[in-house]
Amino acid sequence: MEHAEWYGFTFYDMIFPLFLFIAGVSMPFSFDRRLEKGEDRSEIYKHIFKRTFLLILFGMIYNGLLNFDFEHMRYASVLARIGLGWGLAALIYMNFNQKAQIIWAFGILLFYWLIMALIPVPGHGAGDYSMEGNLASYIDRLFLPGRLYKVIHDPEGILSTIPAVSTALFGVLTGKFLKSESLQLSRYKKALYMALAGIAFLVASYLWGMVFPVNKNLWTSSFVFRTAGWSLLLLSVFYLIIDVWGYKKWAFFFIVIGLNPITIYMLQSGIVDFMDPARYFTTGIISLFPEQTHELLWAISYVLASWAFLYFLFKKRIFLKV
Repeated sequence: MEHAEWYGFTFYDMIFPLFLFIAGVSMPFSFDRRLEKGEDRSEIYKHIFKRTFLLILFGMIYNGLLNFDFEHMRYASVLARIGLGWGLAALIYMNFNQKAQIIWAFGILLFYWLIMALIPVPGHGAGDYSMEGNLASYIDRLFLPGRLYKVIHDPEGILSTIPAVSTALFGVLTGKFLKSESLQLSRYKKALYMALAGIAFLVASYLWGMVFPVNKNLWTSSFVFRTAGWSLLLLSVFYLIIDVWGYKKWAFFFIVIGLNPITIYMLQSGIVDFMDPARYFTTGIISLFPEQTHELLWAISYVLASWAFLYFLFKKRIFLKV
């Protein structure tokens, strides 16, 4: 339940890029449906720019915009990266065919690797991927206003947002594959091919990682491959269980969360402390278990307290959509 300190990959590193990947998967379904209904393309463009702007704004609010301490606040954010990554991928989807989208997805990662490897940083030279010596951190120190998350580096900085577009684009391509009927593939084969593609991405991530290490803080190209691989494997499993085998009722717990993800994310910025009800109801129960399990049990109780609030919103049909 921790991020990798610098190099490497943990389960916790998967959550953020998986969200961006799934946002990409949904794009062909939502945009194509709107176009099929005769909606003007200009309306979709308005939606893209509005959603991108709102996510950037919500990210700054999450970081303390309403404190009006503009000199010391952090401007980069998780929501801003989701907004920019999804928004740029959406513009590519709306203006390029599938072959060009593939070129964009891989071309961005190759471009990012080359500039990180070849452009020298004063005092460090080229190809230095340390926190202080890499090009992305250097650019953030020069141009990103306010404070950086790690003083000399920001994990959601300017340059490292570029490869996040590819994370969303790999989701877009996966969504197009799932939606396509021209291939005349059974659902079983679609699940299988996604799993095989996921394995291929993981192998490619390992190979690329030898020269451009897996690093979430820098959103390296090998990290994009690693997260795309696991995203495809996870999606293939859930697609098989839910869409192919038809086991859907068990997923209700996750549907309640998925219908209000921005709501719960923003509330956890400090507006509501869900640990208070978690402690109130579960302190005694958790004390009965071995101490080495307490961290996990507290995390579970926190999720359940958050879910109870989301379930209330679900029953009231209250949804915050961006």
